[in-house]
Amino acid sequence: MMDIMNNGYSRRRFVKSAALTAAGLSLGPYFNFGKAETLKPMKRVMGTLGFEATTLGLGGQASLQWTPVDVDPVKIILKAFDLGVNYFDTSNVYDSSQLNYGKAFRELHLIPGRPGYNERLRRSIFLTSKTALRFGKGGWQKQGLINVSNGSGTHAAEDIRRTLSQIYGDGQGSYPEGAYLNMVLLHSVSSMSDVDALYEGYDKPDPGAETIGALATLVDFRDGTNLTGLNPKEERLLRHIGFSGHASPPVMMEMIQRDSRGILEGMLVAINANDRLYFNMQYNVIPVAMANNMGVIAMKVFADGAMYAKEATWTRVPDMVVRKVGSNALPSRRLIEYSLATPGVHTAIIGTGHIDADPAACQLQQNLLAAQIEVDALGVSDRRDIEKLARTAKEGKTNYFQEPVQALGAPRAVEVYQENGGRKRVARLKWQTAYAGDEPIVRYEVWRDRQRVGHVEHTPQVRRTPFLFEEALSDKAEHQYRIVTLDAAGRTAGTENVLLSAL
Repeated sequence: MMDIMNNGYSRRRFVKSAALTAAGLSLGPYFNFGKAETLKPMKRVMGTLGFEATTLGLGGQASLQWTPVDVDPVKIILKAFDLGVNYFDTSNVYDSSQLNYGKAFRELHLIPGRPGYNERLRRSIFLTSKTALRFGKGGWQKQGLINVSNGSGTHAAEDIRRTLSQIYGDGQGSYPEGAYLNMVLLHSVSSMSDVDALYEGYDKPDPGAETIGALATLVDFRDGTNLTGLNPKEERLLRHIGFSGHASPPVMMEMIQRDSRGILEGMLVAINANDRLYFNMQYNVIPVAMANNMGVIAMKVFADGAMYAKEATWTRVPDMVVRKVGSNALPSRRLIEYSLATPGVHTAIIGTGHIDADPAACQLQQNLLAAQIEVDALGVSDRRDIEKLARTAKEGKTNYFQEPVQALGAPRAVEVYQENGGRKRVARLKWQTAYAGDEPIVRYEVWRDRQRVGHVEHTPQVRRTPFLFEEALSDKAEHQYRIVTLDAAGRTAGTENVLLSAL
């Protein structure tokens, strides 16, 4: 690592082409053979975050969290920097992950106020942590909520300070001036109760309120304000706010749709080649995030290792960490390509269990090589081929973290009303988005008295503003309306009849 340190840790280019040639790797157009120089990994601009992230980010779990006795997790982080990776993930609920980043950051001279602080390198990377706490004040013991503190405390502000202390400070609560996080995610949003809790006080923060949600709290620490009364020093400790989810597209869509102020700029979402076997993300919440121009980060690309030898359950101990590069039957490259070629996805965080001097045996290098793919590189048939391959892993029963498959849904919350001004009678219908099955939604067809009278094209519903259809009527009679969802496979799902009363 000394040559990198002497060069000020400017963004490193990729591994030497000679070594890769010896390993027999097919690298595609982003790597030059026969030249000593190396090329930079591919990057994508992450929506309104504005950051150009490498298509592979370093996940904060695997050996960074559950460290085997023969692994140095700090070396994994340093190697990621060496290879040019610039998106880094960790969390308050990942055991020692943040502390391992702290050790690496000291070697990289990324601690503000210390001799040799490399501010340029710090600006070149994107560091994200997470809080699984739902409140900034009160509410800790509310039923039906996921609240995981991992010893940090009971409220979101404590998690922010804990992260900064573990990465930049003494690990006991202090951190230097100038330390910050690029983004904090409200982690593992899984239920409507979670959403309700997180949004408490969002519209009108009140320091005197008994409970304040984590979202309003994070806004104070993003903007350097004290509207909640929870940031008395008016510290600005983070730059962006997002959320993550593994299980429920409807919950995640609700999380975005309630955000009338555009606070949420990033989303971490489970997406892999078995996604369509479950209540899928790629046709439900990812398009909503994409339409909202959010930075989208893929996770669970290998289903937390369940695509391979590990059982389909949460990793709990070091022995469960997968440390091999894919398998002959299911190449890891294809799984990475699938997630990164999903429209809307900007980068994929993948946990690393093992690094190696041999590029062919190094998970980090192999994952980075596989991540050199354009978002439009795979057609529908390519994606279906990869899905067929992925189903060979545990018969597709890999995504234990995801809700069961759902059929195409009908439009929700349908309302019909009418206006009668003079001689003009107008019927108006409005509804909330339907949920997609295993194909995307194309449009909504409107039927009156068993005859189709029009349609509305489906677009991702980024706010709660309903879809709307209206038609002029020349009579005063009663009518029955029905709205039908149509997907790309030609399947339909319709509402019950809704009555428009006679005038």
